[in-house]
Amino acid sequence: MNAPAQARSSSHTDYVDVLIVGAGLSGIGAAVHLGRDCPQKSYAIWEARDAIGGTWDLFRYPGVRSDSDMHTLGYAFRPWVGDKAIADGPSIRDYVRATARDHGIDQRIAFDRKVVAADWSSAEALWTVTARDGDGGEHRIRANFLFMCSGYYDYENPYDAGFAGRADFAGPVVHPQFWPEDLNYTGKRVVVIGSGATAVTIVPEMAKTAARVTMLQRSPTYVVSRPGADAIANGLRKILPARAAYALTRWKNVTLGRFFFRRARAKPAKVKATLVKWVGEAIGHDTAAAHFTPTYNPWDQRLCLIPDGDLFEAIKAGKADVVTDTIEHFEADGIRLSSGDLLPADIIVTATGLRLQVGGGADFSLDGAPIDFAKTFNYKGVMFSGVPNFAITFGYTNASWTLKADLTSEYIGRLLNCMDAKGARVATPIASSDIKPEAMLDFSSGYVTRALDYLPKQGDRMPWKLNQNYPLDRKILRKDPVEDGVIAFTSPKTPVENAA
Repeated sequence: MNAPAQARSSSHTDYVDVLIVGAGLSGIGAAVHLGRDCPQKSYAIWEARDAIGGTWDLFRYPGVRSDSDMHTLGYAFRPWVGDKAIADGPSIRDYVRATARDHGIDQRIAFDRKVVAADWSSAEALWTVTARDGDGGEHRIRANFLFMCSGYYDYENPYDAGFAGRADFAGPVVHPQFWPEDLNYTGKRVVVIGSGATAVTIVPEMAKTAARVTMLQRSPTYVVSRPGADAIANGLRKILPARAAYALTRWKNVTLGRFFFRRARAKPAKVKATLVKWVGEAIGHDTAAAHFTPTYNPWDQRLCLIPDGDLFEAIKAGKADVVTDTIEHFEADGIRLSSGDLLPADIIVTATGLRLQVGGGADFSLDGAPIDFAKTFNYKGVMFSGVPNFAITFGYTNASWTLKADLTSEYIGRLLNCMDAKGARVATPIASSDIKPEAMLDFSSGYVTRALDYLPKQGDRMPWKLNQNYPLDRKILRKDPVEDGVIAFTSPKTPVENAA
């Protein structure tokens, strides 16, 4: 694969035109887009960890895999050619690293750079970004544009449900985010607390060797089985070039996903009945009714995807089961439930969710004054009102993350080129005073509701609405004029010259 012309890149200079934060799926994709669309721009990538891959390098729990198909989770510019559409974590990590290597990006990343602060200087039209390394040393770089591609989860501090009596449990209590390499669960009784994507991944994988694995959930989640391999995609690759086959499969999956989402919102009761029926056919209608019938409507929270019904197969084989109850407290040999029953366990896995954060948890300021993102409005799902030369990759909740990441990177390239054409060094979305604030995410998942107080807001009209709509975002971010009368283009009165 031939790499396109690369933007001038630096990891160790004092100044760059664009600083990309994060070398995961989003950050590597952003660098490829920047090199293609803005070859005149210098850039650097700062990564907090010591490896490329982001989420897919961090998470090492058993069975870790994608919760979206790789034909949409993969990059638009790089076909996914693996046989499995629902891919395992190591395969995804290899895909991201190969992309970085093939585009010459892997040699241009500064690792062990945890961004802790960024201050914008209006006089200079520059961000001064401060990072800390693992030894406590500080590193600074100045950039005209700051592009955060670090995701929206706090990877250092997951959500702690605060279970009573945790210290009383005699065995290990493990959070999937910090999975110990030497954890031996062969022949052990395991309780996995949670019912989200992580839990439904871990349970069938651990059940292969554990004595028994119980998924303990407070409330049910919608679980949908689909083939791990996409037969149409694999068939198309036999008769078409890889790029053509990938593009067709990508649009097929986007279209099917959009159809299902719209139908779920239009006819929630009917879709709910269908989903529960499918589970009933897989593991028995009594089990489906008791443990797989949520109280909320489909897509009020993200659906859990399982490949080839692996969770259902583990349940049918008697290697796994599901208990729906609440926790009273931990005891030495298990979990005491509110019903009074004791759920015996040798190992407890707390798949209780992650914690959201904005901008990787760094402190952001404008001319020394702290930025309160909760008081800003999302702009086109990319930037924020009143915050100049700043963007965040924020993926979809109802579709693959990378669909939005690709569009975000394309838009940033268009914005930077528009700024150059106008001779402007600053681009700032300006919100009018009559915009009514709404919650950033229309989602009832716990990790979202816990974060609403500090997340940015969306407005009651475009371009301040956060779309969960890939076709619409393609038009807005790829086709609509960058100059929309909302984003202001300016330059400091006394430009500061920088040697890139």
